[in-house]
Amino acid sequence: MTPPGTAAPVTTPLTAELLRGALDTEHTGRGLLPHRLPARARAQNTDAQLAMAESQPSGVRLAFRSEATVIELDTLPVKRLYTGAPARPDGVYELLVDGRPAARATAAGGDTLTVDPATGSVAHRTGQPVTLRFTGLPGRMKDVELWLPHDETAQLVALRTDAPVSPAPDRGRRVWLHHGSSISQGSGATHPTGTWPALAASLGGVELVNLGLGGSALLDPFTARALRDAPADLISLKLGINLVNTDLMRLRALTPAVHGFLDTVREGHPDTPLLVVSPLLCPLHEDTPGPTAFDTEALAEGKLRFRAAGDPAGVAAGQLTLTVIRAELARIVEQRAAEDPHLHHLDGRELYGEADAAELPLPDALHPDAATHRRIAERFAALAFGADGPFGNGPR
Repeated sequence: MTPPGTAAPVTTPLTAELLRGALDTEHTGRGLLPHRLPARARAQNTDAQLAMAESQPSGVRLAFRSEATVIELDTLPVKRLYTGAPARPDGVYELLVDGRPAARATAAGGDTLTVDPATGSVAHRTGQPVTLRFTGLPGRMKDVELWLPHDETAQLVALRTDAPVSPAPDRGRRVWLHHGSSISQGSGATHPTGTWPALAASLGGVELVNLGLGGSALLDPFTARALRDAPADLISLKLGINLVNTDLMRLRALTPAVHGFLDTVREGHPDTPLLVVSPLLCPLHEDTPGPTAFDTEALAEGKLRFRAAGDPAGVAAGQLTLTVIRAELARIVEQRAAEDPHLHHLDGRELYGEADAAELPLPDALHPDAATHRRIAERFAALAFGADGPFGNGPR
């Protein structure tokens, strides 16, 4: 970083004080690993999918003040490869200066996880850290945010600048705590501020804490406790699609599980505006139960696509479809709202419905693309953060 005759770079210790959007951090011996679930929740989890998803730093960003014109970040990413499918694009690191996009970069090295969809086996290969370098930044004092990849685990190894760094101050914006599935985590988005929650947070003028957990919005009690214990001015829960994907429970179990999840969240946030969002339209599972499976014919052609492996006849025995879940979530919220005036409901089809599916079909039959993320965000911002919405009360 340092040309001859210039000052030595400033190395700033990477600590939780520089991070926003993470509920915990871990010093691994190789770097600082941001976590979106606290240690107690992680200790109670036995699912590798959830462990991977919560370590992927969707919505997590380094946030600091500095006059630096050069920023270097050493990072150790973890790449995912799926046997028989095209290679995934490298995760994007996105630099914002005073809230405006300034630069993007990718880290091509790091560790690699190779997953065989047919067997579920995972092979791990160890790699080396990668240095990302951002130059030409304005030399004035400024707010800097470096957003980490929404879909790729990243350990932070070192931060170097050509001027001192201090943690960004609290600007008084409300904290929006959101929980959902891989769509909320950002699957299908092309960069970390392009996920629909990040876009909606920007439109709503709030600080995002994103607990969108790919494949893992499953009403787990430890996730409810994490939400209960996390600071928040606004909370939303987007529930349903993963319960169908995994064929995890029947209608008999769904109702008390939703009540219990909401009860736990309310223990820590009794009066916080709380919005329950039902599933977006997904033709795959509107009336066909899970589980969701890889489309092996598409894989044979080098494409990643999903199919519904359930039988519609199973609904009579209590199997869940998106239609069933939407109706039950609406009923539960209506029942509880009689005693909880701060509890609200949003039908997910208002964010992405039949007309949208005709215009912007889900590329893999399950996840939206970048344009659809933006559409969902704009509609959520209007419905939730608008003057008449449940989150529409301005700064805290």
